[in-house]
Amino acid sequence: MEIPFIKAHGARNDFLITRREQVPKGIGDLPTAARAICDRHTGAGADGWILLSSVAGSPPGGLSPGGPNDDGEIELWNSDGSRSEISGNGTRCAAAVLVEAGHPGPSVRIATGAGLKQLRLLERHGRDFSFEMNMGAAQIEELSWGETAQGQGMILNVGNPQYAVFCADFEFDWKKLGAALERHPRFPHRTNVSFVRVVDRHTLDVRFFERGAGETMSSGTGSTGAAAAARARGLVEDPVRVLTPAGPLNLRWEGEEILLAGPAQIVVKGNYYYSQSSEEQAQS
Repeated sequence: MEIPFIKAHGARNDFLITRREQVPKGIGDLPTAARAICDRHTGAGADGWILLSSVAGSPPGGLSPGGPNDDGEIELWNSDGSRSEISGNGTRCAAAVLVEAGHPGPSVRIATGAGLKQLRLLERHGRDFSFEMNMGAAQIEELSWGETAQGQGMILNVGNPQYAVFCADFEFDWKKLGAALERHPRFPHRTNVSFVRVVDRHTLDVRFFERGAGETMSSGTGSTGAAAAARARGLVEDPVRVLTPAGPLNLRWEGEEILLAGPAQIVVKGNYYYSQSSEEQAQS
């Protein structure tokens, strides 16, 4: 069975995007298929797999009628086969695919597991795009929780669960700590973890350990959570630039709503050959 995909990344947080109607009907186990196609050694390789449906009358290749106010709808599977409500970087990638397919822009509306998101096309050069996306309002759950060598973190939600740990530097095994925190009993559905270093009143340096994907080069929701947590503690003020290993993401507030601006680049189109051996490798 062949699974067509477009590979795109938002600040090196990469995704494979498949039109929902192009998923072979013989694939009933999407979690296993997600693990197989995202595998970086035996698959196409990515942090996540996005199934994209577009509404009738929008870009070619659409399947479902969607909602009355959206141009597309996405279903996000992490590389470990788990579901995620939303990815900020992934949603920008989906918007880039819609625009390349013929969506006129500059406004693109995408339904996600965290609600309808509005994106505004800021710039386009070929298959390189820049969008500003409404991430919604952050919901602070606990201003201080947990005790690590770096101090207490903050629990919040920005469409998906976040745990932000403030630290003076990254000279510790933050990946190991992130893996432990992701699966801490306090988070029965697991959580995304960000390690946040305050640079100045408008700048944060952040590292990410994402639920279902592990270390990622950047994260849209992680950057949003980090900025919202730092602002709630009075450590930064609007606007905020988040420095990631893959480059900066820019955030600003309109009332309680947080808007994030960042890149999306389409890099590969291809087909993944999915088979019984692919399932066995994904399950092993």
